[in-house]
Amino acid sequence: MRTLDSVFGIAGTALNAQTVRLNTTASNLANATTVAKSEGEAFRAKRTVFKALVKEEMTNAGFQYQGGVKVDQVVDDPTPIRSIFDPGNPSADENGYVYLSNVNEMQEMVEMMAASRSYQNNVEVVNTARQLMMRTIEITKS
Repeated sequence: MRTLDSVFGIAGTALNAQTVRLNTTASNLANATTVAKSEGEAFRAKRTVFKALVKEEMTNAGFQYQGGVKVDQVVDDPTPIRSIFDPGNPSADENGYVYLSNVNEMQEMVEMMAASRSYQNNVEVVNTARQLMMRTIEITKS
């Protein structure tokens, strides 16, 4: 049973990590069209950084499955902020520029599709392990 517990646990850590990735991508898309008065105030796209739990000492109460994955951090995308001249915009600075977020909507859609597929793959792992467990129980009852 320990092996099946590990399969469910490892897949569960991946499901949690992909959920954070999907939520981060959704936040990026929601802020894609925002403008700001300065480069420092402009929205910067966020990226999730995963960490594989490969050593026993890397695990803890929240991530107890060696071989799993966790979100190590969420970092700002380093892509430069763009500015456009729009003196009529209420968010324009004293020179008439507004600063756009650095979100690339196409990149975010690719990120969302990749996260969604990874999530679906891990759901399939859980379903397959559950089916194997049920078949094993049926065989032992016979």
